[in-house]
Amino acid sequence: MEGLIHIYTGDGKGKTTAAVGLTVRAIGNGLKVLFVQFIKGSQTGEVEFLSKFQELVEIYRCSTGFVFNSPDELQRQKVKDCLKDIEEKIKKNPYDLIILDEFSVAISTGLITKEEAERLIEIKPQSSELIITGRGAPEWLIEKADLVTEMRKIKHYFDRGIQARRGIEY
Repeated sequence: MEGLIHIYTGDGKGKTTAAVGLTVRAIGNGLKVLFVQFIKGSQTGEVEFLSKFQELVEIYRCSTGFVFNSPDELQRQKVKDCLKDIEEKIKKNPYDLIILDEFSVAISTGLITKEEAERLIEIKPQSSELIITGRGAPEWLIEKADLVTEMRKIKHYFDRGIQARRGIEY
């Protein structure tokens, strides 16, 4: 089976949730998953849950924290080190599903260059499904994908000042 590339992007809620849903479906079918999170640093419900399936899911967090305006040198170096680790993992392990959560954000904020992103996508084994999430997926990345879903915000309670809630947003 040829592995395809999915992108979940847009300003609406549900991008990571879609990736987690695919991860649950994959592990329910005995598939091996690499779940990589860029940017996010705090503990989340999805990481708590997926960590219970260590025989099928490897979680790797490249936690740089939020990027304001442009990344600082420490954030850039952290991501460069993470990319090396991720490349090694992909080359050494037969993952059926590779999730790159907030990868589009890492690209759009300048944490990851286009060349670095393309390199990581290129080393994906032909049989591995690749899922990329995050706002602002660039056009060149959308062109590479086999499936693109844009989550569009029509209405959101954040606009009324309701903060992120445990178990719902994280």
